[in-house]
Amino acid sequence: MRLISYAEAINEATFQLMDKNPSVFVMGLGVTDKSGVFGTTLKARAKFPDRVIGLPIAENAMTGIALGAAAGGMRPIFTHQRMDFLPMAMDQIINHLAKWKFSMGGKGSAPVVIRAIIGQGVGGGWGQACQHAQSLQAIFAHIPGLQVVMPYTAFDAKGMLIASVCNDAPVIFIEHRHLHGLKGDVPRKMYEVQLGKAAKLRTGKDVTIVGLSAMNIKIKIAVDELSKYGFDAEWIDLRSLKPWDEKMILKSVRKTKRLIVADTGHKSFGAGSEIIATLAEKLAGKLKGVKRISLPDMPVPAGPTIEKEYYPCANDIINAVFEMYGKKPVSNREYMKDSEPEVDFKEAF
Repeated sequence: MRLISYAEAINEATFQLMDKNPSVFVMGLGVTDKSGVFGTTLKARAKFPDRVIGLPIAENAMTGIALGAAAGGMRPIFTHQRMDFLPMAMDQIINHLAKWKFSMGGKGSAPVVIRAIIGQGVGGGWGQACQHAQSLQAIFAHIPGLQVVMPYTAFDAKGMLIASVCNDAPVIFIEHRHLHGLKGDVPRKMYEVQLGKAAKLRTGKDVTIVGLSAMNIKIKIAVDELSKYGFDAEWIDLRSLKPWDEKMILKSVRKTKRLIVADTGHKSFGAGSEIIATLAEKLAGKLKGVKRISLPDMPVPAGPTIEKEYYPCANDIINAVFEMYGKKPVSNREYMKDSEPEVDFKEAF
């Protein structure tokens, strides 16, 4: 067993991809800085300084350059330190990158990987506020031609980044900042984790709980606590939002008859809405309970006090299960200490 952090897994995957394939290069604001985008570009920059390219703040133009490079046979990894910066590149991403293969009659490809880091705390605490803490995955998952992945573990971070870069479709690769410090068993060798395939992290029979990205931290606490009350929850890490593993979720919910989706984004028209709607169509009349655990429909606030009220916690998941079974809510414990990974926030970028 070799334990390394999520950020180290990204760092290693990037280096191995560039070492194996000279067409892979890294571009983005801050990729050449001493911190190397939270330590994720350091190894590649040290070995391949000419292929790790720092960029100005011009997201739309730089996305066009990435597309042009990909159309010419390169495989760029375009790194954004905040997902909030992607709206500045929407024309290139939605109107060109996503539609490139379709516009070329299926004969062209645009293998661009866009790394987008979500900045908010899982339960608050970083204070990045409404313009540096958004989870916009649902917007990109709505666009035909784009793939959207959200790895939770260090193992998946490495394997899914390698799979994304080796893929011929453009991929929005979303990392939660609070996952960067989490450690896991990660092989040294190169390997791929299949995009579109979920991971069952716990088998159960009473309720299916599906998590995206860092919401799995909350779910882990919730399922352990639920077992103390006699509830046997099945926990699935979705890993890939588009394509998503409809087959695994359907199989699980046919058994449990109840579904909770915990998402880092807003509730309205979000990932949870799409997953639940799909299952409602496929399992009409068979569902006994569904629930979305997500952010409220208001901008992200700043400051630990209001963040604590804004972000969902493990207790919300626990009470959702209790509600499905007609039981009174448990005491309003936040599980904050246990749910927050140790991440050293010394600087904003």
